Amino acid sequence: MSNNLLFDFTVDKAAKTVVITREFAAELPLVWDAFTKQELLDQWVAPAPFKSKTKYMNFEVGGKRFYAMISPDGQEGWILQTYTSITPKTNFKLYNAFADKDENPAPTGSDWDYTFSERDGITTVHITIYNDSLERMERMIEMGFKEGYAASISNLEKLLTTMK
Repeated sequence: MSNNLLFDFTVDKAAKTVVITREFAAELPLVWDAFTKQELLDQWVAPAPFKSKTKYMNFEVGGKRFYAMISPDGQEGWILQTYTSITPKTNFKLYNAFADKDENPAPTGSDWDYTFSERDGITTVHITIYNDSLERMERMIEMGFKEGYAASISNLEKLLTTMK
């Protein structure tokens, strides 16, 4: 993959928002599938040495994805996502919350807004993450969200090369 691809990660504490913009040397349908299909998400979304395991996913408005990030020693951190809007191949939105193994969400979460576009074979994914509270956003950052997301994106780049 090209090293000239954009990867911007901006934290705005005043707005409780994280904005990520990332380019991929792949066509939009491949990148869209990687973000919206369970079997592909589980291959890249967890930064090594963690693994991702989806219990279920229903990619439709009102549908949910319930998955765990599993540490090398078997500890599971569950996440519940609810899809709130889907415009195929262009945009989807979801509400993301940490949860327990029984699907009980934490009291605060974040709204994620994903926008996809393609130009000359380069797909840009723009993600805006609005957190319900500054404390939640700071917890995400302290847990290594930026580094973890960068590692996950590296996994995605490798996966995209096998999908072409």
